Amino acid sequence: MLEAVRAGLATSIIVARGARATQGLSDVLAAAGAAGVEVREDERSRLDAVAADHRGVVAWVRPTPSLTERDLSTWSYDDDDLVVVLDGIEDPHNLGAAARAAEAAGAAMLVSRTRRAAEVTDAAIRASAGAMLHLPHARVANIGRALTRLKDAGFAVVGLAEDAPASIYGSTAPRGRIAIVLGSEGTGMSRLVREACDEVVSLPMRGRVGSLNASTSLAAVLYAWVLPSRRRPERPAAGT
Repeated sequence: MLEAVRAGLATSIIVARGARATQGLSDVLAAAGAAGVEVREDERSRLDAVAADHRGVVAWVRPTPSLTERDLSTWSYDDDDLVVVLDGIEDPHNLGAAARAAEAAGAAMLVSRTRRAAEVTDAAIRASAGAMLHLPHARVANIGRALTRLKDAGFAVVGLAEDAPASIYGSTAPRGRIAIVLGSEGTGMSRLVREACDEVVSLPMRGRVGSLNASTSLAAVLYAWVLPSRRRPERPAAGT
């Protein structure tokens, strides 16, 4: 909810009468005051009717604008922009977690499929810790065609796959614009999407577990392989 206010998407906030004062609620109310968002009290029963897990506060939020495939060609990219492409992530929690990792790594955009893929639900937004309210998100019917548009815009396209012949330890991330492609939880990238990649790399596994959760793998590759080649200055982590 705090991120919805910060993103300028919250239109009003309702607080249950008698709601326990917490640091989180104080942060939301302070941000709402600074942004000029209306705040009012109402009976808890009214909040119960609109949200199952509201913890004493509910926000009315405008839908996040969704981009289309065409926007991939017209977007104003920086020279070293990062785009994360999800080829069939089906779990809303994984969608949210992947968006969280992408936004934290400074991605300019998230791209995902419109069919046979997770929708942008409340669960996905919660799993993203609000990142999906900040990160531009293009939903496309055809990932392969979307990758062609990104290539035309100057992106190097790199796919992640467990069976890739090269690992991130044996290669260097391309400089400049880069699109990282993550496949579905069960089957990975589709054949056509994999063939559309300029390069495919794996994340080495040194333990007994054969693989990591999709969003965890994405975060590891972004921070261990992609970000070291970026020129953009870091933003200090919260609390530092």
